[in-house]
Order: sequence, then C-alpha cells, then structure tokens
Amino acid sequence: MTNEQDWKETLEDLELRRQRARAMGGRERLAKHRGSGKLDARARLERLLDPGTLSEFGTLVGGEVAADGIVTGSGYINGSPVMVGAEDFTTLAGSIGPGGNAKRYRLAELALRDKIPLVMLLEGAGFRPSGEHYGRSPTDLLAQAQCSGRVPTVSAVLGPSAGHGALVAPVCDWTIMSRQGAIFTAGPPVVKESTGEEISKEDLGGPDVALASGVIHNIGDDDEAVLADIRRYLSYFPPSAWSYPSSLPHDEAAEPRPTPELLDIVARDRRRVYDMRAVLDVVFDRPDWFEVQPKFGQAIICALAHLGGHPVAVVANQPKVLAGSIDADAADKAAHFITVADSFHLPIVFLADNPGMLPGSRSERSGVLRSGARMFAAQTAATTIKLHVTLRKAYGFGSMVMSLLGFDNQNATFAYPGATMGAMSAAALSRASHAGEDLEAKLRKAEVEASFRSAGHLGFDDLIDPRETRDALLHALQRGLSSRQAAAEPVSRTVIMP
Repeated sequence: MTNEQDWKETLEDLELRRQRARAMGGRERLAKHRGSGKLDARARLERLLDPGTLSEFGTLVGGEVAADGIVTGSGYINGSPVMVGAEDFTTLAGSIGPGGNAKRYRLAELALRDKIPLVMLLEGAGFRPSGEHYGRSPTDLLAQAQCSGRVPTVSAVLGPSAGHGALVAPVCDWTIMSRQGAIFTAGPPVVKESTGEEISKEDLGGPDVALASGVIHNIGDDDEAVLADIRRYLSYFPPSAWSYPSSLPHDEAAEPRPTPELLDIVARDRRRVYDMRAVLDVVFDRPDWFEVQPKFGQAIICALAHLGGHPVAVVANQPKVLAGSIDADAADKAAHFITVADSFHLPIVFLADNPGMLPGSRSERSGVLRSGARMFAAQTAATTIKLHVTLRKAYGFGSMVMSLLGFDNQNATFAYPGATMGAMSAAALSRASHAGEDLEAKLRKAEVEASFRSAGHLGFDDLIDPRETRDALLHALQRGLSSRQAAAEPVSRTVIMP
C-alpha cells in the first residue's frame, strides 16, 4: 500500500466535510435567498474581493451547522489584503453560536495583528438562545474595539441584522446598508413579545429609519452596489494607522489648475444660495468624490476626495441647508468623520461658509452646544494636516469648529476677499443692540472689510482669489506632506467614538 492510498480515506473525509460546510443552508434555502435578489454569503465575499483571492479559515467550525453560520477569511481589495466575514442567513438565520463567536473574534484579532482592514457583511439574528456565550469566552466586539483607530473597520447591512450582530455596525468606522437591509436591537417578534407593538422590520430599522438616526452612513441599491462602494471607500485609506494613505500615480491632476468656475458658483452676495457640492466638483481632482453620510446632518458635507492625487477628507458647510448653520446632527457627523480621517492620517480640508451654530429652541433641545463641542474637540485634537478656506462667512463658534482659529495647528488658512467673520453678523448685532441707521451702516461696512483687517493681522495666511483656490490648497498640501519624515503611528486615543 502506497502513502497516497494511506491518505485516501482521510482526505475524502476532509473533502466531504468541506462540501457540507460550503453547501451553507442547502439548495432550497440558497435558492430562496437568491430569489429575493440577494447574493449568498460566499458570493458576497467573492464579489467584494479581487477575483480568486478569498482564503477561508474556520470552514469546519460548527460541525453539522455549516461554518457555524459565518464565512470568514482573508483576501484582497484593490490589491491590498483585508480580513472579511459574511454572516450566512441560510444557516440558522446567520445566528451566532460559540464557534461563530470564536471566528468573529479571530477575524478582528488577525486584522489588528496583521495591520489590515476589517470588513463585516451582516445579515443575522444575533446570538442563539443557548446561553453558552455568557461563559468566560471572547467576544468579537472586544477585539473590534481594539481595532478602532488602528485599522479601518467597515460593515455592510445586507438583510435583517439584530441583537449582538447588529452592534458590529455602529462600532465600525463606516457602515453601509442595502435597500433590503434592516438593523435593530431586537426584531419585530421580540418587540411584540416585549412591548406589544406590532411593526414591520422596515419600519423598525429599515433604510429610512437607520439613515435618519445616523446608525447607518450610506445606502446602496443592492448587494452589488454596496460591495462596490466598500471597495471605493477603502481605496482612500491606508491599510492601518501605521502607514500613510497612498497617492495616485502622477498624472495631470497634480498640475496647477485655476478654478475660474468658482466666480460663478460662489455668489459674492452672501444672501444668494449656492451648492457646495459644485465647489467640490471644481476644486478636487475629479467630480467623483465620495460623500459619507449624505442623508444625515446635511448642513455639513463630509467627503473623501483626491487633491493632486493625494487622498484627503473634506468637511464643508452646505449653504443650501439651513443657510449653512451647523445643527447637532451635522456636528455629530463631522466629529466622527474628522476622528476617522485623523486616525488614518488623511489630510482634512475645511471649506467654511456658515452663519454659526443653528440657533433656536429646537436646536437647543437637541443639544447643539454639546454636539458642537464634540466637533470642536475632534478637530482641535486632530494631528493630521489641516487646511482651511473661508469662502464667504464664518461666525462665532461655527467658525471655530471649522478650524478657523489661530494656533489651531493648521498647515494653511485662506479666505476670499470680502469674507465676513466675527461673533455674529452685522444684521444680528444691529438687532441685538437696537442700533440706529448710522451705526448699522458702519457695522455693515466693517463686516465687509473684516477679511482685509484680519489678513492685516495674519488672521489668515493669505486672502486668495477664488480662481486660486485649488492651487493654493494643493501647494499647502504638498508642503504639509513633507512633514512625514518618520514612520506613521496610531494617534494617541483609546477608541473612535460611534
């Protein structure tokens, strides 16, 4: 008998066990799942990753329960390694057993050990009601929290996600949902049992609810769109906080380019509304920048873009919403975005045009000052390259949270001539002080001349012609990048707050 014959029975047994695991929930459940317009767990990973790069681990965990309801492994996205996990809804509704819990922990452990991103694809019912997970065993959320701020963490909600599994999403840096997704602490059956409320999963935690609450950042039409956006999002980031973002190969984007279009987009009359998105289209390399959380806190735009081929994070006021006033939701969104960008050394470009924090009783009841303070703390703590432009106005605390503040460690600060700033607008000050016509006229004149007075005292590094915007920012960015003369290291903080 040859050695090959000795191995035959054992290897056949291994292959049978692998086949059982790869069959997931079986043909009928897989057909039903695919019939609803979704990809199955392995198909999702194959679509997410570069072709042929998925390498599984823990395939035999769970025994008769195929892969214990979660497919885990590593692969490549855009040529860079990542750790990936996909809950398998066709196997016990993607619920978490002891083996699956161990696999989830191992995923995050390896992501941090190997200093590579972690991506979780969610569609599951949370922990199985066996109670085993309450023993002294590791939990994936502990390992994921240790990843926070050290490696990029991303999750996608591609179906109903409840309980413990759902907590993965808000702990991640960025979360996207398909239109068939839903996320909640507990699903409709548990809600009815606990409170008597009858509600559909869509009304409980579907896209409209999850986007409005800020739990989910972005949405994609289907599995394919979501997975494509994950690949795009990660393309702006380095593998970990121990490295810097990679610039694109040199092309015409790195060359000087004036921006005369801004003279038409940014009206000189401060009462005229314009769309800040049009400014981003002109200033950055291509009009294909990636907006994060576009349906929440819409008075601020948070986006990933390239400037001269270099990945940057953009925080911009949106005059089309609340006249650019910063409300609690916008400030909370920006605070989280700034912290993520800083954690992975993305330069931050602030484009300011706001009349301050949003006033009024409703705004105060929403905790606008607390949220504004959170944004202020995030941007003042940021150690990455910071660039600022005031386009038309930036008043009071609204200017400070947008990094218009002396000695705030900016690499460069600019403003357009005629930009106005101060504790409040001349109109508001006139009303507050009951000023007469003569004094009000003087206040308005002083407001118009404020940018020149500020520049005269180096309140800005320079006043720039709008046509010089991109070139001024690009020059300052290229100069700032020269500071990277030592290896990158994680920022000194414990965790990125959800």
